[in-house]
Amino acid sequence: MLNSSAVEIHRLTVIRGKTTVLPDLTVTVPRGSVTGLLGPSGCGKSTLIRAIAGIQVVKAGTVTVLDGPAGRPEARRRVGYVTQASSVYPDLTVMQNLRYFAALTGSDEAAALEAVDNVGLADKADALVADLSGGQRTRVSLAAALLADPELYLLDEPTVGLDPVLRRDLWQLFKRLASDGKTLLVSSHVMDEAGRCDRVLLMREGRIIADSTPDELRADTGQDDLEQAFLTLAEGAA
Repeated sequence: MLNSSAVEIHRLTVIRGKTTVLPDLTVTVPRGSVTGLLGPSGCGKSTLIRAIAGIQVVKAGTVTVLDGPAGRPEARRRVGYVTQASSVYPDLTVMQNLRYFAALTGSDEAAALEAVDNVGLADKADALVADLSGGQRTRVSLAAALLADPELYLLDEPTVGLDPVLRRDLWQLFKRLASDGKTLLVSSHVMDEAGRCDRVLLMREGRIIADSTPDELRADTGQDDLEQAFLTLAEGAA
């Protein structure tokens, strides 16, 4: 029987230089859900995602991903990691990139076209990635991850720089993926995105200060606005 958690982190410590970025952190991410990892820039969100992807040097603790150690070779095709920096080729067009990644994953042209459409880039299919905005390049990277059809998506601020319509459409896509049994961990520093998640992890200075549903956050803090809920928790944790 599968573990109910896609990710289990126990007493994780990450030190960069003389700074402790993640101090003794323990948290889980449930399978088949959209979990939001929210908090201000510099609070440790990207470092935590890198640790889950298995590419972060850790000082102590364990990171278990899909029932095994993070970063192990046999799990790489099961984890899709979309970074803030573009991970596609700038000298190729959007479709040339996706045809390349489709060939790597055994997908076909129809799947590549569907992925482009899912991320709202059908009108940019023949554009060079180098000519796209930062947000558009991130969406090309997300389309490439969709082609691989991973079990776990690690999405580091995928909606930064997008207009409200595109943000809404991407969150609808995330919910569809979760309804198909995929697990998504989506980081953001925009607190109103917390309301779109099944579960929310709020971070401050490398620590998880809340792990609950959006409704539980509102009830626990007495705040209807999730940004105010975060501020209430952050002030209490200071």
